[in-house]
Amino acid sequence: MPLIAVEEHWIMPDLTSALRAVPHRDESLVFNEMGDHLERLEDLGAGRIAAMDAQGIDMSILALTPPGAQPLPPENALALSRAANDLAAASVARHPDRFRSLSTLPMSSPTDVAGELERAAGMGHVGTMVYGRSGDLFLDDPVYDDFFAAAAELGQPVFIHPQLPSPAVRDASYRGFDPMTDLALATFGWGWHLDAATAALRLVLRGTFDRHPDLQVVLGHWGEMLLFWLDRADILSRIAGLQRSVSDYMRSNFFIATSGMLNPALLHHALAATSVDRLIFSTDYPFQQPTREEISSFLAQFSSDVERQKFSSANAASLYGLDI
Repeated sequence: MPLIAVEEHWIMPDLTSALRAVPHRDESLVFNEMGDHLERLEDLGAGRIAAMDAQGIDMSILALTPPGAQPLPPENALALSRAANDLAAASVARHPDRFRSLSTLPMSSPTDVAGELERAAGMGHVGTMVYGRSGDLFLDDPVYDDFFAAAAELGQPVFIHPQLPSPAVRDASYRGFDPMTDLALATFGWGWHLDAATAALRLVLRGTFDRHPDLQVVLGHWGEMLLFWLDRADILSRIAGLQRSVSDYMRSNFFIATSGMLNPALLHHALAATSVDRLIFSTDYPFQQPTREEISSFLAQFSSDVERQKFSSANAASLYGLDI
């Protein structure tokens, strides 16, 4: 059966240069430069396809690596988002049987976001990837409601990817160790995931899915902790006056990606918290690079071929409108 990976990262040199030039630049950029990451991130051709073949992946959905264009000033964010979307679309056109792509949006320029989403969708991008905050603006800020309306109308799923917590949050919760431990704690060790979960939960509490019931959101890393805290999160629904429980929104408006975390225990909990129809495969390339054997072993955890097929390709194909 086909295997589709939905969160496979890339970068372009012009954006890297712009992000490095931003005052107080995002420290998580260092992860893009570790080992051979940068070489792999910039490769949208033979090397990436060879890595996919080695893992048994038939199609990768490309997504710009963190932090995207969100730390950039509005004018730069718009220009480089457009450039990134043009480049990704060209790469898909060269390898239409192996690649699809998620668009990059100029979130620091809210008035331009819906327009660029529409342009990117017209070019063939199958969804978009954003982050939970742009400067001081949370993703649930009313200035982004036109964006979510457009995403729902265009059938463009919104992948909320983790990002480095704000300086104030870092100072309050993620300091006091050596610099690299500080950074690891604030990113892949904990902070990234709590930040993304909070962004998703704020969207629910803001009533985003009541206004846009067709909107679909993707969370990586097994739901960024939310699937493991629904008993408590559901209490918020009553306080916020929502139409449904947080659990209901998670089961109807959220898809959950693995992000290379191929732990059977996480799968079994996810199947208890949501349904197999809401689970999709991703490796978080190149930061995670599970082997073909590791992937095959994980797929064997599903109880039937039908469940396995849904997880490995059918759910992603349905969500992103892929012809496989």
